[in-house]
Amino acid sequence: MSRNTRTFSDLDLNFTAHPVNKDIVRRFDDNAIKASVKNLLLTRNFERPFHSEIGSPIRALLFELPGPMFTVMMKRAIVDVINNFEPRVNIIDVLVNDSLDENAVYITLNFKIVNTQRPISLDLALERTR
Repeated sequence: MSRNTRTFSDLDLNFTAHPVNKDIVRRFDDNAIKASVKNLLLTRNFERPFHSEIGSPIRALLFELPGPMFTVMMKRAIVDVINNFEPRVNIIDVLVNDSLDENAVYITLNFKIVNTQRPISLDLALERTR
């Protein structure tokens, strides 16, 4: 009896060259999906040519007034973009911490890769520019 296992792979968006074969390095499984989720969250709408629908409004939300509604809007934006554009992920929880003193928002995204049981955590720090 063989198991049906999937290996997820994506290109390293830093375009790091492999030391031996000089080809672009690939990321696999957890690292590939973390990079993909982070890329989705940090991409603005209309930033990708020919795919203006891909992106999230979280950078624009950084300049909203802090408070309970800000946290709800930020969580909703994160959940929407991941549910719409990253089918390999099941979200467990999204935590948003607004740090007024540092002009930053700290996001912790807890999720599972589809067909796995191990939870994965992704931490992002978004800073407002003055």
